[in-house]
Amino acid sequence: MEEATGGELKIVVHSAGSLVKHPEIKNAIRNNQVPIGEFFLSLLTNENPVFGVDSLPFLATDYDQAEKQRIKVLYSVAWPPQGFYAKFDASTPGDLKGLKMRAYNALQQKLARELGMVPTQVEGPDIPQAFATGQVAAMMTSPSTGASSKAWDFVKYYYDVQAWLPKNVIAVNIKAFKALSPKNQEAVSKAAAAEKRGWEMSKKETATKTQILKDNGMVVQKPSPELKAAFAAAGKVIIAGWQKQGGAEAKAILDAYNKK
Repeated sequence: MEEATGGELKIVVHSAGSLVKHPEIKNAIRNNQVPIGEFFLSLLTNENPVFGVDSLPFLATDYDQAEKQRIKVLYSVAWPPQGFYAKFDASTPGDLKGLKMRAYNALQQKLARELGMVPTQVEGPDIPQAFATGQVAAMMTSPSTGASSKAWDFVKYYYDVQAWLPKNVIAVNIKAFKALSPKNQEAVSKAAAAEKRGWEMSKKETATKTQILKDNGMVVQKPSPELKAAFAAAGKVIIAGWQKQGGAEAKAILDAYNKK
């Protein structure tokens, strides 16, 4: 951005919650505490069920996000598909019963319960400690998070269930955006074309980080037919509940997706 605007606009990145904690980023943008930020879309599920569409288990979809809360969404990029990590080998649905599973949003909590597991809220940086202390014994997350948290230090098994592709969004405060000169507004909008490159990088990231899990001794495998069927059945229950809760907007999204 600095180069594109001739030095008129600079973006200073404060990563890993060092400036604003992840659950508070959206409201910080809305209230113009910060002019721009990135956050996990499904964190907004409690405000409106529709925002959980990208985290519905075993339903792949894509849609244009828009929010009337003084926020302008610039672009979104998907994480690699979510896989299942466990300290113990799990080949049947019964192997999951009673396991404490790290759940980072409301839909994951429902998935855990449908599968007979116990959902437990754990933030990304606390994952290793949570496994080490027995707070959790399983999690559903991307190979990226698995590699960055060195999952091989605390779990042995990774199941490539490809449950869903959650998205992060880059959003800007509308007032702050409009305060930019027309030239700089155009530069920001053009830069948002990074979405296409981001999706391509996400695909490469999936293969690269899954290989890292293998290289560090994890057992990487597809779920058994029984386990796959159990996950799919749980996903159908959650999707049906989400549609009921989300009303007409949710139904319209699912109808459009199912026509493809």
